[in-house]
Amino acid sequence: MGIHIIKMPDIGEGIAEVELVEWHVQAGDAVVEDQILADVMTDKATVQVPSPVHGRVMSLGGKVGDVMAVGSELIRLEVEGEGNEGTVGATSRAASVTEPVAVSAPDVPEPAPASRPESAESRPAGRAAVPAASERESAPVSAARGAMAPHAASHAPSRPEGQRPLASPAVRRRAWDLGITLQYVPGTGPAGRITHGDLDAWLARDRNATSNRTTGALYAAQDQETQIPVIGLRRKIAQKMQEAKRRIPHFTYVEEIDVTELESLRARLNALHSAERGKLTLLPFLARAMVLSLREFPQINARYDDDAGVVTQYGAVHLGVAAQTPSGLMVPVLHHAETLDLWSCAAEVARLAEAARQGKAARDELSGSTITLTSLGALGGIVSTPVINHPEVAIVGVNRVVERPVFQEGRVVARKLMNLSSSFDHRVVDGMHAAEFIQCIRRYLECPALLFVE
Repeated sequence: MGIHIIKMPDIGEGIAEVELVEWHVQAGDAVVEDQILADVMTDKATVQVPSPVHGRVMSLGGKVGDVMAVGSELIRLEVEGEGNEGTVGATSRAASVTEPVAVSAPDVPEPAPASRPESAESRPAGRAAVPAASERESAPVSAARGAMAPHAASHAPSRPEGQRPLASPAVRRRAWDLGITLQYVPGTGPAGRITHGDLDAWLARDRNATSNRTTGALYAAQDQETQIPVIGLRRKIAQKMQEAKRRIPHFTYVEEIDVTELESLRARLNALHSAERGKLTLLPFLARAMVLSLREFPQINARYDDDAGVVTQYGAVHLGVAAQTPSGLMVPVLHHAETLDLWSCAAEVARLAEAARQGKAARDELSGSTITLTSLGALGGIVSTPVINHPEVAIVGVNRVVERPVFQEGRVVARKLMNLSSSFDHRVVDGMHAAEFIQCIRRYLECPALLFVE
């Protein structure tokens, strides 16, 4: 028997260290060639590290959340034959076999039992890993989930500890929405798979107990504390936001836009063409208005390398569109937005947002933006102070549309109004130019016919 050491692969692009975000094996597991051993992350993308040999895991070189240097020992395998103890192992293979992909979100986050959170080392070999702690704990906790948690802790698990319950994505989603811990639900399907009927039976059995418990706990003191490791994508987001606020002197400019005519045009276009071309949201109109306005203000479509003291202005508009995903905020990039008509823009925005949510966006679809557009949709509020996507110099934020009475030619009329809350890098963009840029966008949006006139 020999020892085969796999070291942290060199992912390229001058990266010296990466974060270990997920183990797919544990000590003692048997592995086969090309089996995925671990996921490592660099700058919002993960690389899966496969095994180049058959063997058995002797030890793991780190725990989830560790930042490891390229070339450090990742995992040690016991193999038939001489092995490669002390050599690089799978360094080149891991970098070449597995294509970098965007951070993937789990189908449905599944809560661990309250008595003992499941760790990476407790998972059986060959089974899909549960979500990392940062992804699991960052999801909103529903009222139903809070009500059911004590119930889960009061029953012994229906399967051995560490064994992941079998269930379809739809069942897992429904269990998450209902606040049910699947570890405790007996499965009546093939191989113990949990079905929708099992969830119904579980709810029916304890509905009265749950009702009594939630009523009694309405005013009960809550002393529990939860520690959530900031790892994986959450750590990358935190680092990027901190870097942006530390290095960029932000200033925010807010302007009110009358989008009554724009909304009327959008409704008419959707009525005429949505069946064959797809539905238009406000984003394609905003993107087009930004493209046209940036022709007049090229200094805003730029990136600032403050270490080198160089501002690079771009003719192409590579528009970052901030998207919320189950794993956190990501910014897929609409490359060459200046070449897209309204429907092409809408289709590409929808494709990129869905790829980001499913964790399937490629590296080049998450990088290279020159200016960013961010919107919280119906939750947009009336004003915000968006953080610039470093090293860009501007970000345009969209707030929600509201209908209010306004004076127009001496009459009070109902108009649809929306605020744009935009931030700029004051080192590069003067306040006057920022205001003129937003006023230019305003002209296009309040008279949408101008969007189609060169």
